[in-house]
Amino acid sequence: MPPHLYFLSFPISLSWKEWVIDPADHLYYIWLHVMIVPILYNWVIIILRTCFKAIALHYLPVWLTLDYVSDLMYYADTILTLHTGYLDQGILIKDLSRLRKRYLTSKHFLIDLLSLLPTDFLYFVFGIETPLVRVNRLLRIPRLNEALDRMETRTSYPNTFRITKLMMYIFVLIHWNACLYFSLSDYIGFGEDRWVYPNISNPTFASMQRQYVYCFWFSTQIFTTIGDTPLPDREEEFLFMIADLLIAVLVFASIVGNVGSVITSLRDRDNVFFPNHELVKAYLRSHHVSKELRNRIDSWYQHLYINKKIMRENEILLQLPLHMRTEIAVSVHLPTLSKVTIFQNCEKSLLEELVLKLTPQVFSPGEYVCRKGDVGHEMYIIKEGKLAVVADDGVTEFAVLGAGNFFGEISILNIRGNKSGNRRTANIRSIGYSDLFSLSKEDLTDVLSQFPAAKRHLEEKGRQILVKMGMLDESAEEGDGEADQIETKIKKLEGTLEVMQTKLARLMVELESSNNKMQARVERLELELASQDADMSVFGETEEMTQERGEGVGEELQWEREEAEGQEGDSWEKQKKMEQEEDGEDVSKEGDGESSKSTKEEVDRLTEEEKSGLKTTDTQEEKKEGENADDRHGKGDGAEIECGSKNEETSIEGECEEKTENSEEDLKK
Repeated sequence: MPPHLYFLSFPISLSWKEWVIDPADHLYYIWLHVMIVPILYNWVIIILRTCFKAIALHYLPVWLTLDYVSDLMYYADTILTLHTGYLDQGILIKDLSRLRKRYLTSKHFLIDLLSLLPTDFLYFVFGIETPLVRVNRLLRIPRLNEALDRMETRTSYPNTFRITKLMMYIFVLIHWNACLYFSLSDYIGFGEDRWVYPNISNPTFASMQRQYVYCFWFSTQIFTTIGDTPLPDREEEFLFMIADLLIAVLVFASIVGNVGSVITSLRDRDNVFFPNHELVKAYLRSHHVSKELRNRIDSWYQHLYINKKIMRENEILLQLPLHMRTEIAVSVHLPTLSKVTIFQNCEKSLLEELVLKLTPQVFSPGEYVCRKGDVGHEMYIIKEGKLAVVADDGVTEFAVLGAGNFFGEISILNIRGNKSGNRRTANIRSIGYSDLFSLSKEDLTDVLSQFPAAKRHLEEKGRQILVKMGMLDESAEEGDGEADQIETKIKKLEGTLEVMQTKLARLMVELESSNNKMQARVERLELELASQDADMSVFGETEEMTQERGEGVGEELQWEREEAEGQEGDSWEKQKKMEQEEDGEDVSKEGDGESSKSTKEEVDRLTEEEKSGLKTTDTQEEKKEGENADDRHGKGDGAEIECGSKNEETSIEGECEEKTENSEEDLKK
């Protein structure tokens, strides 16, 4: 829709209070163009009127009118910004309450508010000839940057626009510097030295046009460092020149950088659109290719460049999403593809997939597109130019193909029973420069794998064409049916093999994981066994010390008991003597036998008490050993002590030794 008719698309009943504009809309883009004018006006005129007072007073009514017109546009821009929607999760927000809240809490509202403050009332304080009170209008510079960025993204010539934008910035900078130079000359005095502006009493330099043009020229000389500028004499002049020269360095670097960027982008564009000719020429020179072939290649490159033939469409369109690439390819190539007989009446989705596979090719005059007997790997669609079907001698022409014709479609379908065996049946040569689209067999097979019905349809059409040409062998086609069955079985076996390989790979991974776990477990057990061996060695040393201690204690107890028995025997003999003395010498043998018998009974009684005491002690030790299996050193000592107390009886000693050996075996275990 044309811009001047755009407003007619809105309903008349729509209230401006409910109206919301889309920031991606064309109307918003036009308004940004409009806002460039008042913003640039304030940036240029305010400083001009401040420094050139004669210009400010001479055109005062014009300036005041333009001032308040720009203020009205500022107010309108604020209202428009208040009604501008924004995207939240990809959805345009049109709720005015949310729009107001978002705008009023943003920094843009603060900047817009400061730029709209009515500072013109300060005219009553400083006078009407002081336009510097409107300096707050310069705060709308973010809106200017937004407008320029939008224009750069939408223009068809972005490089030209970048150069234009750079020149505009440089113009505003030189303009400000010229105004400041004139103001400094007025402060020092016109004509005081060669550096300042000449005396305005001279009619040559008195006119307003001459004043501005001279100052602009002087400022341009400083920033471009071209030409001889007068040397400064005063400190103010030196400081002004130092500041200007520093800015000039930045300006020069900005110009060089932007121009270099534009040139680089142009070169990159050419490299993307066209093959790199310089690399090819260097390769041809290094391999001493014949001059005739080099001239043909140069002519081919020249044809591409002059006629803007783009050979790398697919690489360029890769920058876009798939659905956009498809739409572009459909709009450009679908009419050409629809002319192919075998693709007529095919579903649209199949054609949309195929147009993305088309590859542009350019053939030079006299170049063969294909020769008779060659294996066909692609079909061709003629976009522009003429091709001749020639005989083997290359002179006789059977037919001429023009734009919209196609050939080689049968060779890429791989139809069973084709007598030509997917080989070319004719020689086709380009008469002039010809633009063709090629579709490879691999791309067609890949696309048809997703459309089995379309594949059967195309094969049937191809068989019909071969029957008309008499190039279809029906017996071979029947034999190929068995081959199809075998091929189907092979595919099934391949699928089963892939499944088995997947399972094998999974089992190998599980086996490796189990092996790692077992290895870690074995290492842990080895560490535990090593620690137990260390503990057993320490325990063996402790046991030897305990045995040595038990033997010493047993010997001491045995010696004490032998001494006690000796004393007991002496006491028994004394007692016997005393009885003999009391009874006299006439004691009969029977009395002696009875007394000795009673004495023996007493000795036997004492021995039985000792045995019962030893058994009680053994029972207690066995109970302690069951309760505390770790405290084995003390039990070994007690067993050895008890063994020492039973040296009198051989049977008791045997039992003690047996118990000691059992205790040692338990400790070792």
